[in-house]
Amino acid sequence: MTAILVTTTEHIPGQEYEVIGEVFGLTTQSKNVLRNIGASLKNVVGGEIRDYTKMLDEARNIAVDRLRQNAVNMGADAVVMMRFDSGSIGTDMQSVAAYGTAVKYK
Repeated sequence: MTAILVTTTEHIPGQEYEVIGEVFGLTTQSKNVLRNIGASLKNVVGGEIRDYTKMLDEARNIAVDRLRQNAVNMGADAVVMMRFDSGSIGTDMQSVAAYGTAVKYK
């Protein structure tokens, strides 16, 4: 896959471009049963649940990779105004969406 620029800004300095359309990258992740039990125990004593932090970091990276691939498939040169959204599905699954606007340089 071609590495394309993904930015949270609306404008890319020094570039003129036309909007192609919206792009998304989605993933849903969960931990195995043993990891969920460990997380539940950590919930009792407090503190960071590192397995879930790692899972969300991996999910974010997967979502951005899929966003980039979606943009490449559309013929884009970059993605502007990239954002994240996330939510729980049940008690042990997390969904992450990366979305933005695919653009083509003039």
